[in-house]
Amino acid sequence: MTDGPRATQGKPRKAAIAAWIGSALEYYDFFIYGTAAALVFNKIFFPTSDPATGTLLALASFGVGYLARPIGAFVLGHIGDAFGRKRVLVFTVLLMGISTVLVGCLPTYDQIGVAAPALLVALRLLQGFSAAGEQAGANSMSLEHAPAHRRAYYTSFTLSGTQAGQILATAVFLPVAALPEEHLVSWGWRVPFWLSAAVVIAGLVIRSKLDETPVFVEEVADTKREKTPLLPLFRDHWADVLRVVVASVIAAVSTIFTVYALSYAVNTVGLAKTPILWVGVLANIVALAAIPLWAGLADRVGRKPVFIGGSAGCAVLMFGYLWSLSVGSWALIFTFGILLFGVVYSATNGIWPAFYGEMFPAKVRLSGMAVGTQIGFALAGFSPSIAEAIGGGREGWVYVALFTAGLCALNIIAVASARETHRVPTPELGQRKTPATV
Repeated sequence: MTDGPRATQGKPRKAAIAAWIGSALEYYDFFIYGTAAALVFNKIFFPTSDPATGTLLALASFGVGYLARPIGAFVLGHIGDAFGRKRVLVFTVLLMGISTVLVGCLPTYDQIGVAAPALLVALRLLQGFSAAGEQAGANSMSLEHAPAHRRAYYTSFTLSGTQAGQILATAVFLPVAALPEEHLVSWGWRVPFWLSAAVVIAGLVIRSKLDETPVFVEEVADTKREKTPLLPLFRDHWADVLRVVVASVIAAVSTIFTVYALSYAVNTVGLAKTPILWVGVLANIVALAAIPLWAGLADRVGRKPVFIGGSAGCAVLMFGYLWSLSVGSWALIFTFGILLFGVVYSATNGIWPAFYGEMFPAKVRLSGMAVGTQIGFALAGFSPSIAEAIGGGREGWVYVALFTAGLCALNIIAVASARETHRVPTPELGQRKTPATV
């Protein structure tokens, strides 16, 4: 199976490494906000509320970032498909780095009143706008540089980078969370945000040296480029956009695990901060190895069986993980946490970058992935606050697990309804009638 002479001239390793590093830096920024929201933001930005309401508001501020994602997807998707993937990748890492550093500089509620949470939400919206183009741009870049028989493997590096960003975010918070409460609340929480200054420099250096994809260059040369990619996207590919929206709610497993479960363990059950943070670190370390392995399997047996198996496993293991938190057994917490997030969830994370991108032709690929995933991710982003609202105390974990399982079921339905694409040549991806599609 070949993709033609032009399509094989990409630089898959360089593109995959750039995607990995850029995503790691960008999602370090994105996830330190979630950790801070779970641990301290209820005290410094929402202190006038009772503890339960303050926690709910802090988690909701995490979800607010996902509101900007659909808007960012429309804007950055258009730019990426009309003017190139590289421009989007440089812009997103710059915006994310600046907005995150500014969060660390914010005055607290006690200093400036309601303006403090208002500014916090505004900067979170900028983070969400940036994240909307990050993964879709990096995935498009990796997919279009990759050889056809290894597209899942090379695109999975974007999500491995995301996991590395989570490791960095949690690892940086480990010594910070161990500070005395007065130091944590006064200045300690700011340090991880200030360290994001490195994102601006490193991200710009790495991505400014990356070549545009051969697929996009070919479109420019052959004048196939769409000036308004969103029009053909919604005219010809609306069903796949909808399919990606529904499938993308699987991201709720991540937000429930990293944000809600952390808040539930510390604020409701009363577990120590440091060990529960280590669960996330170890699970993400396992995920770094598991994601490319699952992706490699999907290149051999297909996207759908691996994806569906991972989603079903997440639905089951979330019950075990939340139950282990409720009983406070550290052995069970680490076991279920690593199995859920490190192993099984990695099956979905390793597959979706290729699977979603392969649903669309190159001329609308970045837009299709960005719009579809970011609407779905926006729903997932509010899962921690929804879980907090329906949980209702120590025994409420059952309702949260049922809620998560329901979202996994939606993902399974959407994925099962899609075409299998692992054997489709890259130039034929997204075409409505090809012998290779199902």
